[in-house]
Parts: sequence; C-alpha cells; structure tokens
Amino acid sequence: QLMVAVTNPAVALPAAFSDMLPRFLVEPEDEYIVKNKPVTLTCRSTPATQIYFKCNGDWVHQDDHLIEHSVDPATAMPVMQVTIEITRQQVEKIFGLDEYWCQCVAWSTTGTQKSQKAYIRIAYLRKNFEEEPQGTEVALDQEVLLRCHPPEGVPQAEVEWQRNEDVLDPVSDPNFFITSEHNLVIRKARLLDTGNYTCVAKNIVARRKSNSATVLVYVDGGWSEWSKWSACGADCSMWRSRECSQPSPGTGGKDCQGLDLQSVNCTSEQCPQTVSGAEDVALYVGMVAVALCLTLLLIVVVLVYRRKKEGLDADVADSSILTTGFQPMGIKPSKPENSHLLTIQPDLTTTSYQGTLRSRHDTTGKFSMTNGPLLDPLPNGSHTLHNGKLNSDPAEFVSRLSTQTYFKTLPRDVANTSYGTFNFLGGRLTIPNTGISLLIPPEAIPRGKIYEIYLTVQRKEDLRLPLAGCQTLLSPIVSCGPPGVVLSRPVILSMDHCFDACLDNWAVRLKKQNYEGAWEDVLLMGEELVSEPYYCQLEAETCRLFTEQLGTFALVGESLHMGAAKRLRLVLFSDAYCSTLEYNIRVYCMDDTQDVFKEVMQMERQLGGRLIDEPHVLLFKDSYHNLRLSIHDMPQAHWRSKLLAGYQEIPFYHIWNGSQRYLHCTFTLERLSLSTCELTCQLCVWQLEGEGQSFALDFNIAKDTRALDAEFLLMDSNATALAGPSAFQIPYLIRQKICSSLDAPCPNGADWRMLAQRLKLERHMSFFASKASPTSVILDLWEAQHFHSGNINQLATVMADIGKQEAMIFLVSDGEC
Repeated sequence: QLMVAVTNPAVALPAAFSDMLPRFLVEPEDEYIVKNKPVTLTCRSTPATQIYFKCNGDWVHQDDHLIEHSVDPATAMPVMQVTIEITRQQVEKIFGLDEYWCQCVAWSTTGTQKSQKAYIRIAYLRKNFEEEPQGTEVALDQEVLLRCHPPEGVPQAEVEWQRNEDVLDPVSDPNFFITSEHNLVIRKARLLDTGNYTCVAKNIVARRKSNSATVLVYVDGGWSEWSKWSACGADCSMWRSRECSQPSPGTGGKDCQGLDLQSVNCTSEQCPQTVSGAEDVALYVGMVAVALCLTLLLIVVVLVYRRKKEGLDADVADSSILTTGFQPMGIKPSKPENSHLLTIQPDLTTTSYQGTLRSRHDTTGKFSMTNGPLLDPLPNGSHTLHNGKLNSDPAEFVSRLSTQTYFKTLPRDVANTSYGTFNFLGGRLTIPNTGISLLIPPEAIPRGKIYEIYLTVQRKEDLRLPLAGCQTLLSPIVSCGPPGVVLSRPVILSMDHCFDACLDNWAVRLKKQNYEGAWEDVLLMGEELVSEPYYCQLEAETCRLFTEQLGTFALVGESLHMGAAKRLRLVLFSDAYCSTLEYNIRVYCMDDTQDVFKEVMQMERQLGGRLIDEPHVLLFKDSYHNLRLSIHDMPQAHWRSKLLAGYQEIPFYHIWNGSQRYLHCTFTLERLSLSTCELTCQLCVWQLEGEGQSFALDFNIAKDTRALDAEFLLMDSNATALAGPSAFQIPYLIRQKICSSLDAPCPNGADWRMLAQRLKLERHMSFFASKASPTSVILDLWEAQHFHSGNINQLATVMADIGKQEAMIFLVSDGEC
C-alpha cells in the first residue's frame, strides 16, 4: 500500500471511479479532552477528490487539515484520509451554549457525502459525592442498603464498592447487589459483613473515594432450652435453669429477656419435710386469723369507697354540659322558652371538673326540638363529668413519658406531640397541620377510669422500619399511647397517606411496633376481619384506623404492577432576600402528606425562605424511571443558569422508598446585573416516560422579601386536646337517643343500615354489625371525618331521609354548633 502526504487536497480520480459516490471507511468518533491534552479526529473515504471537516457549522481552515493519500491494494481504489486536532480552548469558547461537534464532508466527481457527527466534551470529575454511604447497625440476616450518588462528571463515573479496602464482586458473592443507582444492597447481613464500606467513583479523569461507612452486624441473644427440674430441696422447692447461649449476644446485640432461673414449690409427697405437731397447728391457726382480719379490712375499705363515690355522683350533671359542652364561668345561657328543651342553666357546684373551661357552642342559642320518641326523658342516673386536664409544661410531660420503659422511643419533639387527660366521655387529640388526630369516642374509656393519653408523629429517621423489595412507606409513623390501656370500644386514628388509593394496584399493610421494637403486620387493607382488633376506612387522601389497642403504626405498600402510583407534592422555595448576583430556587419532591409539608415549611421558615408558587401534585409510578427537573425560557439577556447539564435527576429508588423526607434539587441562577429583579421562566418536573408538572414563574425577587408566616403554614387554630362534649359535633344526650332509635332492626330497613348507606359507608356493613351499637360506630366515623368541616344539619337531613322525624333535634343555630 502506497501512502503519500500532499499539501493540495484536490486530486483527479481515475476514469474508472469517476461515477462513484464517496463512502466512509473511518468516521470521526466522540472524544473527551482530559486536562489540556488535544484530541485527534480522523476521517477516511474512498473514492474521494477532497475531504474537509466542519465544526459547529463552520468549515475548518485548510491549513489545519493533515491529508494522506493511498491506494487500497485489494480494490485498487484511491483512499483519502484527513485528521485534525481539537484543543480545549476551542471547546471552551462555546461551553455552556451548545455542545461542540465536528463532521467531515467528502467529495467525488459524482457528489458529496457527510459523516456522522462526533461530539467533543471536556472531561471532569468533581470532588464531592452528592450522597455518601451512612453507617448503620443491623441485626443478623437483615437487609442492608448503603446509598451512593457519585460526584458529577463527564463521562459519567463508574462506581465500585470496597469493604475494608477490598473490592466487592457481586458475581463471586451474590449476597451483594449493586443497583442501577449505584447503591449497595447486602441481601442478608452476616457477621463477616461487619466492616468499613467505601464507594469509589472513577472515570478517565480521576478517581474519588467517599467517606467510609461502618456497618455493624449484631446478634441478639436467644434462650437455650430449660434444663430438667431439680430434685425437691429441703425448702420444699425445685428449680430449673437456661442460658443465653443460642445464640450468645454479640457485637452489641441485646441480652436475652426473661428469667434464667425458675423455681416452684414441691407437692407434699415430694417434700422431704413434714409439718406436724402442736407448734405447726398453732402456726396455721395464726395465719388463718391474719387472713380473716385482712378480709374484713378490705370489705370496710370497699364500702367506704363506694359511699364516697355515691356522694360524688349523687346529682346528675346538668344536661347542658352533655348537649352543648361546658359553659364558661360567669356566663349564663338564655332561659329556654319551651319546658322540654334540654338546655338548662348548669349548676357548676355539682360538677366535678378538671382543666380549663372551654365552650365550643354559643351560650346564647337554643335547641329547636319537636316532640317525638327521641325526646322522652332519659332514665334517672348520675354522671360525674370531667374535661381533659392539660399539663402546664409540655416539655415536662414528654420528658416524663420518655423515661418510662415503654416510651424510650418517644421523641422529645413537643411541637409534634399532643396529650390530654380523658374519662368515659372521651375526647380528641390533634397535631396541628399534619392531618393526624385521635378520636376517643364516648364510653371507649371504661367508667371510673381516667387515662392520660398522648399522640405524636415520629420522624422516620428516629425509628427502624425495615422495607424490602418494592415496599414503600405510604404514611407518617404515628404513635398513640400509652400501650396496654384497656379500651371498651375502638378509638379512631386518622392520618394522611400518599398513594393513589386503588387497592387493585397495591398490597397495603398496616404495621405496628411491638414492645420489643420489632414491626409486625397486623392488617392487610381490603381484607380486614371484623374479629380482629384493627379495621381501616380508606379515603382518597386519609386512612382512618379503628383500633382497640394503642401503639405505633404506619402504612407500608407494595406495588402489584407498574400502574401503582404515589402522590408527590412539588413545592418551590427561594430566598426571601437576595443581595448577590446568584439566586437559588429549591424544588422539594416530597410525599404528599401534611406532616412532611409542615416540616419543610418550618425548616424553610428558619432558613428565611419563601414560597414562590402554589404546590403541585405529581403521580409517581412504579416504573423504575427517575424524576427529571429542568428550567427553561429564561431571558438570556438578564439571567443564566449555572447548571452544567441541561437537567437534574433524582433516582427512582430515593423517591419510591419514602424514607428520605426532604428530597430536593437546587437551581442556581445568576443575574447579569444587581438591578435585574424580574424573573420569568418555566420549571418542569416529570418522570421519564410518565406524568409531569410545570411551574410558570413570573415574579419580582426584590418586592416580596417576607419570610414564611402563619398564612403559608396554614395554622390550625383548634385546640390540640379537647375533652368531653366540646370534642364532638353531636351532643352527648342526643347521640344516645339516636343510637337507641337506630340500633334496633327495622323491618323496612330504616335503621343503622340505611344510615351507613346514606353516608356511603356500606362497604363496612359487616364491621358495623359486629359491634354492640352499630349506630355509635357510624357516628364515631362521621365525627372523625367532619370535625373541622362538619355540618350537623347535613346529618339531620340524612336522618330525615331515613324517615326519622326526630332528626329535627339537629336543627340548631350556627352559634350552637
């Protein structure tokens, strides 16, 4: 093969090849410029009279081409090869405006041909990881997830994982798995997996190592089998033992719980000693005498207690307390015009009251009632009413509970904790601006009992909630307690969820934390059993849990197919005051629950941020596609983006897992002059191959410099704890009469079943039917749903539709309800 370098690029083709179009033997390839080293692009074609390069639409000067001619020995066709060099300075001239590309064009006497485009990029790898692995402690055989988001780089960095400086190979050890987002999964933690884990990112420019994360695999102790019983000893007892050795606790695991030595009394036949003689008889006589004295003393104490209780309950507390809540001291209600009205002047001297007096109803209004069976006088009886008593120092209450054995995990977050003291009249606890509340219906607490109850929302990082596979957290983690209190009927715990509420797409489980701290599945939503202590009413954005046991709860979902979707709330913030050329816009992508939104708002308020647009909701599907964010249509004469790439992405797993509460991206913009204050742009957020949302921003960054205030925080003005009648829309005595009217089956169906149908609760008929008073459970659910927005007259209309003319008792003035 003959190769000749020439300076004149144009040559004449032999006549045999003059009617052929050129074809490319070698086309230019994409290249990366490392540091300051130029790259070489090559183009080879046959047959060709001349070849030139064009870069970013401009022809490269003839003098910058190196041209070589040769002949293909197999075909005898002339071959032309051209090379050029591209420097870093050439690429940097247009960096940020467009990508730098080059293309070669070959001519023959017949026509021209263009090669593919080759893109030249400046290679780099930033120093800081966007997310580094965090150390953790995990029980033996549990799954471990170590996250890693490598530094930004071109080309994109490859990731490998090291344990104690040794590279991990998932092929040779399938217990390790590296996800597409570069996270390391240890499928089942072994003792040998304890160590320091490092995420290593590398490309053609550099190699970066994250900080090491220490993984500690611990072993909780287990009990050996009990030994055989020993022989009966001289003290007429025998014993057996067991050891904490199967397995022994290791690497910080818990010791065994319970007894390791147990003793029982022997039977008289086994006991080596016999009791006989006059001394022993005297001993027994003395013991019997002491027992009789103690019995008599106990009877006297019981009689005294009952007499005191009868004295306290001698008078019936006036019915205005039961129907309209406690009246403020010093204010008397108007005298009723009709003798049958239940609203009478309260005699506060006969009412045992604890806590601050509250009145939710207007003290000047009257009930308008018609005569009917529901208005028959109630049987004479005695009730002592108590309103909830709030501790004067919230921090002291939380601190005191946190020292108890069962409350070690209770967060000391006073702002997200509500508590109160309640008796058989029930009440309500609410955590403002979170959608979380606990309704304690009347008679849920046994008469004669007074409970101090708390309600709190746990921060997800405070608790270990293991998630496996495609599982995702769908609700806040909520605690109500104390655990173990005796309830006569279910309370209702309300909390937000963030999924599409379509059980065809999901398997949703209610999880409860037991006394040992482990999480248990207690209910599969949609397959509730009326015999179980838990039952769920699922609404579009809320879950209402009927539970006869207090504790810590959360909803965990597993998608059944790729159509399953979570609701994300997209919220935009910026700095309230900007004195520099740089201006930041923060885009939060959070679970669509009020508690997370409240936390973000509080955090931004502390940072001095401001909300710059209404939040949008995005359905994020289980399609394994990432979430992409980009900003467009900025006035180039006044603003520019400092983002090197055209968009930002949040990995799918970071969002789907639901354990990271404050996922957000920051767009850093730069104004070309401090006098520029008007900003218009389009900010887009979408899931690849899925749904998207866009924000059209148009505002003045200097005009509104106020930080977040109560208007944005949507402050809930209602009290966090309400006890007794003030916690309910339906007056207590009226509620009792409704229940007595509708609980009894009616041949034409005008009973509690029709009430459930009118309130669109027919799906739960079997659950209501399993209760002693189905009507009371239906009214409990109505109270939980409509506390803030309930119109008692609407319920009266439903009662009228059923055919109960006694519904007129509901027709009260706005001041009374």
